Amino acid sequence: MHIIDSHFHWWPRSIFDKLCKRRDFPKARVNARGGYDYMRRRDSGQHLNSWAEWFDLDKQFEYMAGLGHEVDVVCSIGPFSVAFSDMPLAEGRDYALMWNEEMAGAQKKYSGRLWASAAVPLQDTAAAIEVVDDAVNRLGLMGVNLPGSVGTDARIDSERLEPFYAHVEKLGLPLFLHPTDVIFQDMLDGYDGALHLSLGRVIEVSVGAMRLILSGMMERHPHLKIIMSHTGGSLPYQAGRMDKNSKAARLPRPVQDYMKRMYTDTVSPHAAGIKFAIDYYGIDHVMYGTDYPCWDPAPCLRLIDELKLSAADQQKLFYDNARRILNLRDPVPARAPNREPALA
Repeated sequence: MHIIDSHFHWWPRSIFDKLCKRRDFPKARVNARGGYDYMRRRDSGQHLNSWAEWFDLDKQFEYMAGLGHEVDVVCSIGPFSVAFSDMPLAEGRDYALMWNEEMAGAQKKYSGRLWASAAVPLQDTAAAIEVVDDAVNRLGLMGVNLPGSVGTDARIDSERLEPFYAHVEKLGLPLFLHPTDVIFQDMLDGYDGALHLSLGRVIEVSVGAMRLILSGMMERHPHLKIIMSHTGGSLPYQAGRMDKNSKAARLPRPVQDYMKRMYTDTVSPHAAGIKFAIDYYGIDHVMYGTDYPCWDPAPCLRLIDELKLSAADQQKLFYDNARRILNLRDPVPARAPNREPALA
């Protein structure tokens, strides 16, 4: 079967090698697993760790080929997406441009098999818009990464960011909303990171989505396309509570109306969770995704098989929805230049 993995991560080594040379936080260091430890600040409770599999696209595609399907991928940044807003503006902008160049290079190398989305420094709205325009118009990237917070600022719904959301809406770009290791990292410390990794990230992406709703951002920008990771976090399962306890925000419509405008993926190691996301959002709003290399696609495929979806719904989940929602386009074949015939 032809599959698109809508939640796939590849990170370029060049970025992390450069971060290893930084003296101040944030910075990185090489670890024993063939990857890097990324440290946001000196007193961070947890470090964002990676391993060799994150950095080798050829091996990643080789593994995908072993699943018995034809698999294309959509690259998003994941929890590292906040890094570009952690630095001083000029540096964060330069790192974002460097990241986007790497993504564009991979998109060109694996044309028709890989699509990639852009890093954006959100600590300055004008710079964010400038970087988005460069990523889309010059580099041909297909979407934008939205961390659950902006640097040390929890508010991705900040009033100053309204022009950014308006611009992304105008361009028709999907926003990949993914949790980071910022807001709940320290309060959910201990257990070697187990509490934060299992619960903190799910809470953060849920809070980020609710900020976009309760602030009226989704109301004022009805065509804003939010891709909420991890089967919608906790929101679908607490949808009634979201409606019941959100009246103080004075929205013209129930919160669930805005929630159901969002899209999500199948990243949940629980068949019942995947099924509930499909039931709640509707099959047309859910895309196959694995969070690879954070999660193994093989068990993900087995869990979806347990759902016994119809052939038509499988086609939507595995392929058609991603093409439509993310506006993925096949590469345009190069045309031979028109030349005058050579003289005899």
